[in-house]
Amino acid sequence: MIQRIPPATAAVPHTLPEWGPPVLDAFFADLTRSTSPFPCTFGVEAARRGGLRYAFVEDAADPAALLGLRDALTEYLHGYREVGRLTSFVALFRPNSSPAPLEAYARQFWGVLDFLHRHDPLPWPAKVPTDPDDPAWEFCFHGEPVFVVCNTPAHRLRRSRRSAGLVMTFQPRWVFEGIEGHTERGRAARAVIRRRLTNYDAVPPHPSLGDYGDPGNREWMQYFLADVQESPRGGCPLHVRHDAHDERRPR
Repeated sequence: MIQRIPPATAAVPHTLPEWGPPVLDAFFADLTRSTSPFPCTFGVEAARRGGLRYAFVEDAADPAALLGLRDALTEYLHGYREVGRLTSFVALFRPNSSPAPLEAYARQFWGVLDFLHRHDPLPWPAKVPTDPDDPAWEFCFHGEPVFVVCNTPAHRLRRSRRSAGLVMTFQPRWVFEGIEGHTERGRAARAVIRRRLTNYDAVPPHPSLGDYGDPGNREWMQYFLADVQESPRGGCPLHVRHDAHDERRPR
C-alpha cells in the first residue's frame, strides 16, 4: 500500500511495519539536514513539501512482497501529477540483519526492476525505445518513463547513495519537464547539484552522470552508482522483453 507521510515524520501512520519508522526517519533526516545539505535539491524540496510517497517492502527477493510494491507503484503512477512536479515514489526495504557487499545490493536492485518489468500491468510505451543503449531509453512502468535511483547501506565513499536499508526512488520523467539539461533552469539546477555532490561525497561526481537524451548518455548507468569512479562493465542488467510493446503479452 502506498503511504503519504507528512513532512513532520513524527506523525507516522500506525500501519507501518515495526522496522519502518527508524528507516523512514533516517531517510528523511538525510534529505533535510541543514548542515552539509543533500545534493539533490529536487528531492529535498519534495520531502519538505510532503510530495514524496512511500512503500515499505519486507523482502527484495519475495514475490509476494514485490507484487505489493508493484501495486503501490501502480497506484502512485495513476495520480502522481495531482501531487505536483515535486514528487517521487520511494520504496524502502527492510534492512538486512547482517552487512551485505555493494555487489549484492546491485543484484537485488536489478532483480527488483526485472520483476516489476515482467509484472507490469501495461505494455512498454511505444514512444520509448526498448534498447538500453539508446540515449532515449528510460525504465518504464505502467506506461510511464521513470528515472530510478538506488541507495544502499554498503555505499561508503558515495555518501549521497548511502541509506539505512535498500532504497529505490522512482521519479517520473514528467517531473523533469522544463528543467532538462539543455534549458537554462536545468543547467542552473545541475550546477548546484554537482557542487553539492562535490562537497557531500568523498569521491567526485560519477562519470556516468549525464543528461537524458544526450548522445553519450545512458540512463541505466546512473541508476546504481558504485563507490569507484568506473562505469558499469557490460550491458544493462535489465533485458526488456522483445514483446514489450505488445498489449497482449502475459501479465
